[in-house]
Amino acid sequence: MHLEVLPTRTAGAAENMAVDFLLLQRYPEEHAAAPRFRHYGWRGPAFTFGYSQKIAFVREQLAPVLADSATRVDLCRRPTGGGIVDHREDWTYALVIPRGHPLEELRASESYRTIHEAVAEALRAQDVPALVKPCDEACDPETTAVEGAEVGTEASTGAGAEKSTIAGICFTKAETFDVVHAETGAKIAGAAQKRNKHGLLFQGSIWKPSANVSAGAAAVDWDLFEEALVEQLAAALGVEAQHTPWPEFAEDEVEGLSERYASVEWNEYR
Repeated sequence: MHLEVLPTRTAGAAENMAVDFLLLQRYPEEHAAAPRFRHYGWRGPAFTFGYSQKIAFVREQLAPVLADSATRVDLCRRPTGGGIVDHREDWTYALVIPRGHPLEELRASESYRTIHEAVAEALRAQDVPALVKPCDEACDPETTAVEGAEVGTEASTGAGAEKSTIAGICFTKAETFDVVHAETGAKIAGAAQKRNKHGLLFQGSIWKPSANVSAGAAAVDWDLFEEALVEQLAAALGVEAQHTPWPEFAEDEVEGLSERYASVEWNEYR
């Protein structure tokens, strides 16, 4: 078994969300036990928001951005939980862990912490003093749930990422097991999860401005960071990393789901 490292792609918000979901839903038989990782970019300014969030709240929080007619903002509801995430200056990734893998079987708070420990270690390799925010005195690590938890077999959980200047957007307040900067306390990384019968989808966001503030340190080399993160995730999963071509999804399936995620019905159903 390997951690399948997929090629980097750039797309609009709806297509990025559709592909992440399809990577969870569609496992060819010969790859049924293989975790999948991908880093991806954004075609233009984009925000995503958690599955359970109300569109009126999202629009209220993003009013200053949406009112700027000079900038077209891509906005999409995620299949995972959590808050509003600003993707204009972030480094975005997705990790899919198939059903039955030991890490997939952990409670949401533990999978969240384990993956963020890998993120923090990869950042430290770039001289960023990153650490995973621990439980405080009132926190029970056995029962802590990340922000945005939903009940049911299609449970989505998430904690946002920090720091945007717009109220209500993730990266303003670090939650338990988020990645924070040891010197400034700023939130560097957050994520959202979705668990269903196929496995676990983990959508992560790393806020570059918070990572690039260490005194006397060079700016993060994000290519080297990706290499280190893949290595750390593979170790956490107990597998070796292997660069792998894209799965052969049906073209109409990707297009159809992208159209659904771009639709008014999907984005405004709450």
